Amino acid sequence: MAKRLGGGVLLLQNAPSIEGFAAVGGRMEGKGPLAAEFDELNEDTTFGEKSWEKAESRMQKNAVSRALAKSNTAPGEVDIIFAGDLLNQCTGSTYGLRELEIPFAGLYGACSTMAESLCMASLFVEAGFANRAVAVTSSHFCSAERQFRFPLEYGGQRPLTAQWTATASGAVIVGNSGKPPFVRAAAIGKISDPGITDAANMGAAMAPAAAMTITEYFSRTGKSPAEFDRIFTGDLGAVGTEILLKLLKQNSLDLTGIHQDCGLLLFDRQTQDVHAGGSGCGCSASVLCAHILPRVRSGEWQNVLFAATGALMSPTLVQQGESIPGICHLVHLSHQNGKEAC
Repeated sequence: MAKRLGGGVLLLQNAPSIEGFAAVGGRMEGKGPLAAEFDELNEDTTFGEKSWEKAESRMQKNAVSRALAKSNTAPGEVDIIFAGDLLNQCTGSTYGLRELEIPFAGLYGACSTMAESLCMASLFVEAGFANRAVAVTSSHFCSAERQFRFPLEYGGQRPLTAQWTATASGAVIVGNSGKPPFVRAAAIGKISDPGITDAANMGAAMAPAAAMTITEYFSRTGKSPAEFDRIFTGDLGAVGTEILLKLLKQNSLDLTGIHQDCGLLLFDRQTQDVHAGGSGCGCSASVLCAHILPRVRSGEWQNVLFAATGALMSPTLVQQGESIPGICHLVHLSHQNGKEAC
């Protein structure tokens, strides 16, 4: 069973295994630096469907199907699936996964949903509530623009602080195979609200939440950044990353040389017009499944922290002048199961 350290930090003493994972992306992702690491890229970002929303559902289904196939798992062998996306009522997930007939728990953590769903899937396996669980999320540039900002036809100008919503999905199968990568710990984040009201500056809204969760994890576990090969945040982009590193230094945490942000890895800001970087549920999810997990599995990286961030905003409330709360959930991924000590 998981050991509670307080502050939302949990040590997973049985260390569930990540048995399979897959990343699916669209046209922009296929032009980015991680293109060769994706399981599937589609030049037609409709994925053969008639709407952007249906395309997002197709991405999720494809990601889960590929992850199941890579782990030699049939849908009937999965006890529960944790899934979410950015669309109203998480319809990208529900419509995409309904044919699998797997017990379903919908989640909304905005861009933190990959870490949130992975936390929940790992905790269910750790506690024995499931032998095998799936964590999946997605985002689509066009469906997100339509819901959160303006239809693409409007042609609105994006400020330099804005980020490009990834058209991507990532899926992870969690079980008890005893093979790496292992999930060693989880930290459920607290809501942080720095008072940002600009919906085009998500990095600034989310950075304090990332600093809070990362600081809480190190404080509760007694670990130091030097014990990790990499520490990844999700979707802070250039603006949020700068704020995060300053906040952590104020907490005596220096991540120089080991920190990377998924929003700065998925796209090339020099050749792709993504302004401050990538964002969306699918950004950190696809970077996790395409770039991070293969290196933990091979042992190239022994210990990694994956801390995905989300802006818990509503277009309606933002239009009413409300601020944008942030959240960050964290997972410790390891090549070793850590039975001797976590």
